[in-house]
Amino acid sequence: MPYFDAASSAPLHPVARQALLATLDEGWADPARLYREGRRARLLLDAARETAAEAVGCRPDELVFTPSGTRALHDGIAGALAGRRRAGRHLVVSAVEHSAVLHAADAHEAAGGTVARVAVDRAGRVEPGTFAAALRDVPGPVALACLQSANHEVGTVQPVAEVAEECREAGVPLLVDAAQSLAWGPVDAPWSLLTGSAHKWGGPAGVGLLAVRKGVRFAAHGPADERESGRAPGFENLPAIVAAAASLRAVRQEAADEAERLRALVDRIRARVPELVPDVEVVGDPERRLPHLVTFSCLYVDGEAVLHELDRAGFSVSSGSSCTSSTLTPSHVLRAMGVLSEGNIRVSLPLGTADQDVERFLAVLPGVVAEVRERLGAPARAVAPAGAPAAGEAGPMEAPEAAARELVVDSLGKRCPIPVIELAKVIGDVPVGGVVVVLSDDDAARLDIPAWCAMRGHDYLGETAAERGTAYRVRRV
Repeated sequence: MPYFDAASSAPLHPVARQALLATLDEGWADPARLYREGRRARLLLDAARETAAEAVGCRPDELVFTPSGTRALHDGIAGALAGRRRAGRHLVVSAVEHSAVLHAADAHEAAGGTVARVAVDRAGRVEPGTFAAALRDVPGPVALACLQSANHEVGTVQPVAEVAEECREAGVPLLVDAAQSLAWGPVDAPWSLLTGSAHKWGGPAGVGLLAVRKGVRFAAHGPADERESGRAPGFENLPAIVAAAASLRAVRQEAADEAERLRALVDRIRARVPELVPDVEVVGDPERRLPHLVTFSCLYVDGEAVLHELDRAGFSVSSGSSCTSSTLTPSHVLRAMGVLSEGNIRVSLPLGTADQDVERFLAVLPGVVAEVRERLGAPARAVAPAGAPAAGEAGPMEAPEAAARELVVDSLGKRCPIPVIELAKVIGDVPVGGVVVVLSDDDAARLDIPAWCAMRGHDYLGETAAERGTAYRVRRV
C-alpha cells in the first residue's frame, strides 16, 4: 500500500531499526553513572550527539535531545524568551509556522507578551523585507524571531538566510524549525536556535533535537534538571536517540540522489493532476520547495471523502481541508496563503517511492474526485469553446430576462464544499453584472468563495456581517 504522508511521519528507516534493536541490549543503563554499563551508555549518547550535531551543523555541546519536536519548539521558544526578557517581550513569527510555534506564541500573548505574525504571499513564502519590517516596526525591542526552513503543508522553502541576516542586523536571535528539511541537508544560514523531529526523517517517534548556539541568551523553562544541559529534563530514551542520529546520517547519505528522483515524481504530479482533474489549484512555490511534497485543492470536493476513497484504493495521503479536521476550520497555512482549501490533498513521498506507485495514484485520482463530486451534486464541468459557458453554467443572460440582478443563496449550517457548490449552480441565474450573495457560517467559505471566483473568472466583491453568519458577494462576469 503506497504511503504518501511522509511529511506527517516517515516510515522507520532500516538503519534506525537496526540501531534501535542494538541499543536496547547495549544502552539500557544510566549514562550519568560511572560504572561500566553507565560508561557504555554514555559513549553511545555522546556518539549520537556528535552524529546529530554534524548533520545539523553545530557543536555537540550546543545540541540536546528532547522528547519530541514539539517539545523542542516549546522549550526553545520559552527558553529564548526567558533568556532575553530584559531585552523585550516581543515575538515575531511567520503566519505559516507549525501549530506548535503558533500555540507557543498564543501562550506568550496570554502571559502578557506581544506577537507579530508576518504574512506570506500566495505561494506561502515570507518576503525578507516584510519580515525585516516586522522586526523594525514594533512598539518595543524584539526578544525572538521564528521562521521554519520549509513549510510542512505546501513544501515552500523559506528564505532563511536572508531573514537570518535581517535578524542579525537587528540584534534578534532567530529560531529555525527545520523538522521538514533536515533530511535533505543542513540549514545554510546563521541561525541562533534550531529544532528538529526524528520521525520526520525516518527515526523513531519521541525524539526531538534542540540546538542553541553559544552566546545566545537562554534560560531553561521549568524546574532545573541535571540531564541534557538542564534543557530537557528526564531520563534519556537512549535507544531512540541512537536510532534517530543513525537514521539522520543514513538519510543524508541518500539525500542527493533521492531528492533528484523524488523531485521528478513530484513534478509529474504537479503537471498531470490539473490535466487529469478539472478545477484544481496546485499550491505552494513551484520552484523553491521540498523535493518530495506537493499539495493541490479540488473544487466541489469534500476533502474527508476524498481521503477515505483514496485510502480504500490503497493510498495514504493527508489534507488541510476543514472537513478533515476536528475544528471544522481550514488549515491556518492555506488560510494565510489565501488559496482554495476545499478538497485539499497533500502528497509527501517517502524515500524509495516507486515510479509505478505514482502512476497508479494518477490513474486512480480522477475517478475518485469525479465520484465524490457526483455524490455531492457538484455542477458538471466540460471543456467549452472560447466564449461559451462550461457545462453546468448558464450562458450570458440579458438583464430584461433575469428575474433579479441579485440572488441570495442561504447556505447557513452547511459545511465545505456545499456553499461553493450552491454558488456555482446559481451563478447563471443572474445576468452578467448581476450579484449572488452567499450566506454562510462556515469559516472555509472565507477562503473558498474568493478562490472559486479567481478560478472561474468572476468578481469577488467582499463580505459583510449578516444577521447570522457572513454574506459573501459575487458579481457574475
